[in-house]
Amino acid sequence: MTDEFRWYLLEKKKLEGAILNALNIFRDHGIEPILIKGWAATRNYPEGKPRFCGDIDLAVSSSDFQQAQRLIREPGSGVKGVDLHKELRHLDTLDWKTLFSNSELVETDAGSIRVLAAEDHLRVLCSHWLTNGGESRDRLWDIVYAVENRPADFDWAKCLDVVSANRRSWILSTIGLAHKYLGLNIEGLPFAAEVKDLPLWLTRCIESGWSSDTKLRGLDESITKPSLFLRQIGKRLPPNPIQATVNCEGRFDHGSRIRYQLRDIIGRSGPSVRRLLRAVRGEYRWRRSQ
Repeated sequence: MTDEFRWYLLEKKKLEGAILNALNIFRDHGIEPILIKGWAATRNYPEGKPRFCGDIDLAVSSSDFQQAQRLIREPGSGVKGVDLHKELRHLDTLDWKTLFSNSELVETDAGSIRVLAAEDHLRVLCSHWLTNGGESRDRLWDIVYAVENRPADFDWAKCLDVVSANRRSWILSTIGLAHKYLGLNIEGLPFAAEVKDLPLWLTRCIESGWSSDTKLRGLDESITKPSLFLRQIGKRLPPNPIQATVNCEGRFDHGSRIRYQLRDIIGRSGPSVRRLLRAVRGEYRWRRSQ
């Protein structure tokens, strides 16, 4: 075992402790979150294959969201590094009650962590990857291992037949991309023939994104660096075709992406401007205080 991998295992254990700490605080207030992505995705990875995580992604019911937000913002609450989700928002369309009913508790040495059922989590992993425009080749491994190491009782009907035809095609396309670019074995899957037939625009977009030297970053993070800010504006115009299609609940088999890209620009311009204004005000206040 290398020193680098030992460090990874220590970081993973540290993250596990932070997750359980946040869960225990929420549970003390009658809130039961579901952990998505991150640590939940690492459970599918083979031993010896590291998967580094960022924030702790916790989803809570809409009725618990405001209270959970207050706990996160409250000084001294002890909740750290949590990215809070109001149910699953754009990541899935199955209702919260069903998702929660399907969910399971994973026992660790220090406590239990609630995660989505494998069928539901695969949909979420695919949707999240596409929402980011498919720009991260590394995160596509989440889908590879979620399929390869799925439970023996994994039910494809519970994964694919509970969402719209559009979303079903998104999942199959993501699995197809994992097969094409990362060698995911799809033999024996009930939809193997479908996932091999990927739209040309989709593969071109993926290859273009992976070859680009400019990676997507938040505009508010770039506001103080003019050259980086301009590159990020250029990165967004026109919008990533995958991201725009998913944001508009669009069809992957539709030839043109233009209508989705135009709708995406209109839909995202308002929130983007508001975030930028907040960032500018924050920078201005910081400079005034120096």
